[in-house]
Amino acid sequence: MTTSITARRFPTLSEARHTLLNLYAEVRAELLHLPNYRVDVFAERLDRHGVEPGWEAVIAYADGVAMGYAYANTVEPGNRWWTRMTTPVPDEYTTAPAVAVKEIGVVQPWRGHGVARRIHDELLSGRPEMYATLLVNADAGDGKVRRLYEEWGYRKVSEQQPGPESPVLAAMVRPRALPDTRGDAQ
Repeated sequence: MTTSITARRFPTLSEARHTLLNLYAEVRAELLHLPNYRVDVFAERLDRHGVEPGWEAVIAYADGVAMGYAYANTVEPGNRWWTRMTTPVPDEYTTAPAVAVKEIGVVQPWRGHGVARRIHDELLSGRPEMYATLLVNADAGDGKVRRLYEEWGYRKVSEQQPGPESPVLAAMVRPRALPDTRGDAQ
């Protein structure tokens, strides 16, 4: 049996909120006991992010069942995203709007199949910002998550601790659109 995977864009939070909360609870199930990962804390962050400029989500479905998500918004120069960094970020990344990938997650059975990358790339496609940025717990998956983002073209530029109960996170940046290095297939 072939599984059909589709990705749907959501330009407003109201259409996606319920699905995002359910997916988050499933994706982060093993972390929900930690204060910063509780569903109610995520819901507060989601609601705050959902009214920020340029907010957009992508939800992936396998045969019509939601199985992964990502959302982002635009961060302008001087935004607290940049001002909370532990060390200054190079000006080339902070002098124009950037797209900040705030969350990305895939349910357990679909991890390791390229779904997160597909959702990420769909989220970034067609956006006007020159650079994409995200925060990652460098220890997540014994560093596997950070290495994955490095494979996607991100590089660490600073660190940030968004809240007192949050771990210190690596701040990473990459060009929003990477050059196509596949070459011509003849």
